[in-house]
Amino acid sequence: MAIDKVTSAAITDGTITSSDLASGTVQNQSAFKNIIINGDMSVSQRATSTSSITSSGYHSLDRFRTSYDTAGTWTQSQSTDVPTGQGFAKSLKMDCTTANGSLSANSFLAIQTKFEGQNLQYLKKGTSSAESLTLSFWVKSSKTGTHIANLLDNDNSRMIAKSYTISSADTWEKKTITYAGDTSGAFGNDNATSLELKFILVAGTNYTSGSLATSWESTTYANTAVGQVNLADSTSNDWYITGVQLEAGTSASDFEFLPHDVNFTRCQRYCQFIGKGTTSIENIVMNGYNSTLAYGSVDLPTKMRSAPSLTYTTTNLSLYNNGSGRTISSQSTSVLGHSSVGLQMGGSGWSGGQSLHLVNSDATNGLCKLDCEL
Repeated sequence: MAIDKVTSAAITDGTITSSDLASGTVQNQSAFKNIIINGDMSVSQRATSTSSITSSGYHSLDRFRTSYDTAGTWTQSQSTDVPTGQGFAKSLKMDCTTANGSLSANSFLAIQTKFEGQNLQYLKKGTSSAESLTLSFWVKSSKTGTHIANLLDNDNSRMIAKSYTISSADTWEKKTITYAGDTSGAFGNDNATSLELKFILVAGTNYTSGSLATSWESTTYANTAVGQVNLADSTSNDWYITGVQLEAGTSASDFEFLPHDVNFTRCQRYCQFIGKGTTSIENIVMNGYNSTLAYGSVDLPTKMRSAPSLTYTTTNLSLYNNGSGRTISSQSTSVLGHSSVGLQMGGSGWSGGQSLHLVNSDATNGLCKLDCEL
C-alpha cells in the first residue's frame, strides 16, 4: 500500500512548523533534555529544612550538595517562595544565620550537583563536535552583584566559569548562561562523577585571585570565582534558586517539568529511605534463624547507582509474631547489590523457623537511609 508523503502544507497544528521538521526537532518536546535532576526543587527526602550548617554534604533537597569551608553558618530549606506564574512550587533557600565578613583564603560555599559520565556521552566532549551547554535558572537574593556558576570536568581536571548578576534585591530574575563545548578530554562512560555544576555563594582569595576561567582550561583554583560577592557578610543575606536546567545547545528552552513520580524515582537512584513516615514497614517479613536471630531482606523500589551505604534512622523498631511484640536487642544490615538490603535482628521471644513482622513505631524517621550519592 502506498504511503502519502507528508509535506509542510499538510501540517495545520501551529506548534509544529516546517522548520521544526527540517531540523528534526519539535517545539516544547520533553525528552529528558535537562541534565539536572530535581531542578524544580520538588523532592527533599532527607529534610525540608536543616539549620546550623557548617560542613559539606547533602543537607535537604535531593541531588543538590552543599560544598562548605569556613563561610559562616547557614540554614538550608525547601521554600515555597517561587517566581510568579512560572509553574514552580518549590525553591532551594540558603539563609545566613552567622555572618563571616572577613573571609579566610580558603573560605568557600557553593551549591553543587553532579552527573554520571554514562549520561553525558551525547555531549561528545573531547571531540571536534563537542556540544555547547546552556544553563538557565531562576534566582533571588537580598544581595545584589556578581555571582559565579562553573562547570568542572572531574575526569580530566578541567573547568569553565561564567558570571551572572543579581540586579535587583529580593526579586526573582531568570538567568541564562552558555558554556562552549570542550574539545579536550572525554567523559568516562561509567556511573562515576564526570561533570559538576557549582553555584558559588562565598569564595576566599584562594578562588578569586586569578582570572576567571571563561573558557575551558586546566583546573586552577584561583580562577574559579573571580568577582564573586560575599553572601556570608550579613545575617540579612539569603539566596533562592529554582527551575535549574542544563541542556545541550546554545539557547535555553522552557523548563522541562517531569511528573513527580518520575522525578522522585530519579532521585531514589542516589538516595532512598525504607519505611519513612509510616508505622508499618511494608513487605518486611523476618524469619527466625534460631531463638535469638531473625533475618529478612527488602527489595528496593528503585535500583541504585551503586551498592549504597546504609544508616539506621530509628531505633523504635518492634518484631511481632502471633499478635505479640518480641524483644529486639540488636540490629545490623548487609547491602545485597544495588537492588536489595539484608536485615538481621537479635532478640528473644521467637523460635527458629517462625515468621515475624517488622514494625517501625517512629512516624517521622524511616527504618534506614540508603545513600550512594556522587
